[in-house]
Amino acid sequence: MNIENTKAQMRKGILEFCILSILKERDCYTSEILDELKSVKLVVVEGTVYPLLTRLKNDDYLAYRWEESNSGPPRKYYNLTEKGTGFLEELSKTWEELANAVYKITSKASNNE
Repeated sequence: MNIENTKAQMRKGILEFCILSILKERDCYTSEILDELKSVKLVVVEGTVYPLLTRLKNDDYLAYRWEESNSGPPRKYYNLTEKGTGFLEELSKTWEELANAVYKITSKASNNE
């Protein structure tokens, strides 16, 4: 089994949760989202993020607005909708439960070594 493939699958599984969490703090355009993800070493490419943002928008979890930019073309700023906020709250609960379960299992396994 390829470890890099497994690591990539783990990152993809939490990407949606991370993007929604970023947008809970403030409205962002795609480059800002990518920079924030990279700053915590959750490296993804634009080709992964754009379709995810589109899907989240189509599901009414995100909305966007166009804003003029001093350094180029207008930017599309994404923000959480009310439905997106509720979805993020559900994901947060699920993440907490999952993280606790994984911690219990992995800490038990390391204590048995």
